[in-house]
This record gives sequence, C-alpha cells and structure tokens, in this order.
Amino acid sequence: MNADVHASDLALRLLGRPYDDLDAEERRVIGAIAAHQPTSRDAADIDDAAASFGARLSDRVAAVGGSWGFIILFTLVLLGWMLLNSEVLARWGMAFDPYPFIFLNLMLSTLAAVQAPIIMMSQNRAAAKDRMAASLDYEINLRAELEIMRLHHKIDALVEKVEGLGVRSAS
Repeated sequence: MNADVHASDLALRLLGRPYDDLDAEERRVIGAIAAHQPTSRDAADIDDAAASFGARLSDRVAAVGGSWGFIILFTLVLLGWMLLNSEVLARWGMAFDPYPFIFLNLMLSTLAAVQAPIIMMSQNRAAAKDRMAASLDYEINLRAELEIMRLHHKIDALVEKVEGLGVRSAS
C-alpha cells in the first residue's frame, strides 16, 4: 500500500497526472523510481526470449540469403548447372535439364516464392525489435529526466534551507 501511495505521489509530482492516467511505459518508470530499481532493459534480450523457432529460423534464412557468400555460391551452382546440362552431359545425351533450363527456372521460382516471405518475416521482426528498442529508449530518457527533476527539487530545497539559516550562497 505504501509503495502505491509513493508511486501515486511521484506521478503527480513529476508528471503532473494521477498514476491511473499514465500509460504503461510511464507506469513502469514511476514504479521503478518508487522501488529504487533500474529501468533499463535490453531489447535484444527481450526479443530473443519471446522469439519462436520459426522467427529465429526466418532470421537465419535472411542472414544467409542476404550475404555475399550466398550470392557467390548460388552463382557458382547456377553456372555449374548450366555448364553441366549444356556441355558435359549433352555429349553423352544425358542432360537432364537441357537449354532453356526449364527445371532450373522452376527451382529458382520455387526458391524465390519461399525465400521472399521468409525474409519479409525477418524484416517484420526487425521492425518490431526497433519499435521495442525505441520504447525502451523512451523509458530510459523519461527516467533520466524525472531523476534530474527530483535532483533539482532536492537542491532547491537545500538552497532554501541554507538561505533560511542566513548563510549566503556562492552563486
């Protein structure tokens, strides 16, 4: 009960609004100040803890599919496929996908059809992680601002007390 009263008092004093009118981020900050606990949290840790297997897999597919290593390897495989089916196997009449490489086109279309949505899932996760990081940054900035305001109040109270004792301030 005492913590609730303290949090309500802090909300009124620092934000000028009742605790019940605050949004979730502001409530977390006021609660952390009232409990003398740190506010900072790592967005990557929070996201990793909540990520499903499919989400982690989409991130890995996007990381591999968007790398120079993948592009170079894939180019070599395509060139090898075309060379194998146009020159090497054609000599013995064993080319399984001769020019115009219809099976290769089918495989490339299938890869693109599967890979594109997976990469988009990863991008959506990255955007959600960025939004979470921005929210956590806001909480940290709000906490710092409120703590500075509290320090100003304490310093002002000390100055008033010292002036009340008749001691002249240096400023």
